[in-house]
Amino acid sequence: MNYILFDGSVREQLLPFTYTRPVADIRVGILTIREKWELLLGYTTTTVTEDYLSGKYPMVEMEANILINGSFLPSDNLALIVKGLEPGQALFYEDEPLAFYAKEGEEVDFDATEVIQYSYDDVIRIANTWDIFKYNGEAIARDFAWLTKDKVSAPIEAGVHVIGDKDQVFIEPGAKVYLASLNTTAGPIYIGKDAEVMEACAIRGPFALCEQATLKMGAKIYGGTTVGPHCKVGGEVNNSVLFAYSNKGHDGFLGNSVLGEWCNMGADSNNSNLKNNYAPVRLWDYSTEGFAKTGLQFCGLMMGDHSKCGINTMFNTGTVVGVSANIYGGGFPRNFVPSYSWGGAAGMVTYKTNKAFETAKAMMGRRGVEFTQEDQKIMEHVFEQTAKWRRD
Repeated sequence: MNYILFDGSVREQLLPFTYTRPVADIRVGILTIREKWELLLGYTTTTVTEDYLSGKYPMVEMEANILINGSFLPSDNLALIVKGLEPGQALFYEDEPLAFYAKEGEEVDFDATEVIQYSYDDVIRIANTWDIFKYNGEAIARDFAWLTKDKVSAPIEAGVHVIGDKDQVFIEPGAKVYLASLNTTAGPIYIGKDAEVMEACAIRGPFALCEQATLKMGAKIYGGTTVGPHCKVGGEVNNSVLFAYSNKGHDGFLGNSVLGEWCNMGADSNNSNLKNNYAPVRLWDYSTEGFAKTGLQFCGLMMGDHSKCGINTMFNTGTVVGVSANIYGGGFPRNFVPSYSWGGAAGMVTYKTNKAFETAKAMMGRRGVEFTQEDQKIMEHVFEQTAKWRRD
């Protein structure tokens, strides 16, 4: 069987993260949504997404295909039902198509299809940017069970203090954990392959430190946090997700937030995650071009790929920063910073693509990753697509 992940109806609600990736390549928990599906299905997947992303994320169609809504996280029950779909069947969750069988070159008519309603209570759907951190703790626990099943953890070194169940700590081969405090009373702690936890870190689960990521000395990490592959993190972090290759390497607070790939937080930068009047937070929504009600009292910073901020930057509660923005200076920048913006509270100008691409090439080159022509085409498209929100 050939499995294809599609973006579904919520792609625009997941901007700025889906400017540069399909919905299925969002990281929540330990793995991306795609990696979860591939783990449970036992097959690789391809993608139906926006045309400008299809060069990097192509679709492979075969004679028989099952298409899966990439905004839904799999569970054991869901994966089993999806694998069992037959010609003429579609799986729905309420009014949303979750998965359906499709023959090559044929459009699916749901009115002429046998619709199966998914009735289990294990549904996790990433329908808004804030759902990424909201459901991250639950997603970590689910991924932890799958990734550690029938496997043996590397030994916990002397000097590492575990509070709670030691079986809820899993250390992959090559990882280093020194003189840390690991608290599993609220959830598991996963340390990925070749990752490093430096001295004097205090960690509360659920927590994931992915492959080749680093926690700097004395980091304070609260539950529901994922540090993605190749990220470097220090200071204080609470219920936040860093996708991959992003850095928050110094003191400062990051809470109830999501950083895409290739982001960098300057030393002593902080975000607010709670309003002074304790009111529910509103967050910029690209789909409505207004501020959406999150229903959350705690909500921090959403930062798209390749965006950065200088030292001592302060972000208000519920701030959205687009792709490839560069923020610096005193005061609080606006709660919505458009992609390719350069400046801060005192004003912003357009961050020209030639300069932005030079920075991207330099940052990626330091990690041995190429900024490809395909990457450049995607970033150029994002520049054009987001022009209407820039003021100059």
